[in-house]
Amino acid sequence: MPNEKQDSLSIVIIGASGDLARRKIIPALFALYCQNLIPDSFRIFGFARTAMTHEAFRQMAREHLTCRYVPNSRCEDRMAEFLGRCFYQNGQYDSADSILDLYRALQAEEGPGRVNRMFYLAVPPTVFLDVARAIGNAGLVECGGGEGWSRVVIEKPVGRDRATSDILVEEMGKVFREEQTYRIDHYLGKEIVQNLMVLRFANLFFEPVWNRAFIERVSISWAENQGIGSRGGYFDGYGIIRDVMQNHLLQILALMAMDAPAQYTAHAVGDEKVRLLRSIPPLTPEDVVMGQYVATEREGRTLAGYRQEAQVPPDSRTPTYAAVRLKIQNRRWEGVPFVMTAGKALAGWSNEIRVRFRAVSRNIFCGPNGTCLEPNELVIRIQPDEGLVLRLMNKVPGLAMELAPTELNLHYAAAFSVQIPDAYECLLLDVLKGDRSLFIRADELAAAWDIFTPVLHTLEELKVEPLPYAIGSEGPEEARPLG
Repeated sequence: MPNEKQDSLSIVIIGASGDLARRKIIPALFALYCQNLIPDSFRIFGFARTAMTHEAFRQMAREHLTCRYVPNSRCEDRMAEFLGRCFYQNGQYDSADSILDLYRALQAEEGPGRVNRMFYLAVPPTVFLDVARAIGNAGLVECGGGEGWSRVVIEKPVGRDRATSDILVEEMGKVFREEQTYRIDHYLGKEIVQNLMVLRFANLFFEPVWNRAFIERVSISWAENQGIGSRGGYFDGYGIIRDVMQNHLLQILALMAMDAPAQYTAHAVGDEKVRLLRSIPPLTPEDVVMGQYVATEREGRTLAGYRQEAQVPPDSRTPTYAAVRLKIQNRRWEGVPFVMTAGKALAGWSNEIRVRFRAVSRNIFCGPNGTCLEPNELVIRIQPDEGLVLRLMNKVPGLAMELAPTELNLHYAAAFSVQIPDAYECLLLDVLKGDRSLFIRADELAAAWDIFTPVLHTLEELKVEPLPYAIGSEGPEEARPLG
């Protein structure tokens, strides 16, 4: 961003007293600052309803800053420099007067000349429109007159279905133009997810086998070993399908299954993702299994089930686990099931992709009774311990012709002697650069909702009860046949 060094940059975090701002956004901005990737004249302005002084805000922000990119001997100085550029203003999200107070605070620090402003809406989706309208009414949004840029970052989920998403996109568009809007999905900032396109399109040997003739099934799984904790008020309004599948996992699927874009640009990549998503028919109830974790006895104590969590209704039907089977209706993938699973309070914490290849035809190493060893499999670990594992058959050393599965294992931390950036570092840097390659376009969002909206409405209208599963298990047994 060398041409922007002379401009003043204001990064405004709406909802700055919340966990997302404290644990992710501000630490990511500090990491970029330590690497000299933020323009010199930046300021960070926190805005939230909580009353707080500048100093209290700085102390709160300091708690999660780390010295990943600077030596410990310099870290204190860098933290002090960074926090000295942090300011705070409290007010109501939907109040024009409160936003005008923020505007005056911005002007006092920005000085003369062109001003670039990034607004990060780290607030519940229910107040996106109120905040955006207040920002627009206060005159904080650049309208294309060459007076600097304005960009807004909004977190998922965008709406609860296709209709509410469309309304939010349309109404937000009255304040921020589409090219000013960055719909963030932090999974797209993860190093291994960004590597999916490189893996597929920069390596010759994958493309010939990346189709229905050689691949039997693709599975994308997401698991947390914790329940919803204090997020019951938010989570119960959305559930695991809206919270994880319709965005995070579907984005991974799109990158895994799309055709090669004409070039590596935001527009070309977005076009291919939209084309892929539009080739997936809407899910039906037969394609979905839902579960909900229940109270579980463990080591002499009872662990609370979902319906006993704070702010969760005792008769809630909100799923905390789901398994879905998607079909892609194009020549590359016809007949190959793509199975996605996501759940909370499961046996472990992981997110991975498994590509199971078809068995070798006329395998000369099958046993006399016709049994053959397992087919090849590619496992892409997104978290934890990012890496790639290719499972192959090999001969066991010795005099006998004995075969055994072995693994080619690329462990990112061991293979690359670099600091792997946090997803938010990558995405926030792209916002500052104006690169929308890793952000969700409006038509892409609509195509994603078209896959899930009909079945979500049907399941809710039928009042389908999620299947119970024990905390620390693999989820409902009934989900196994989908895989």
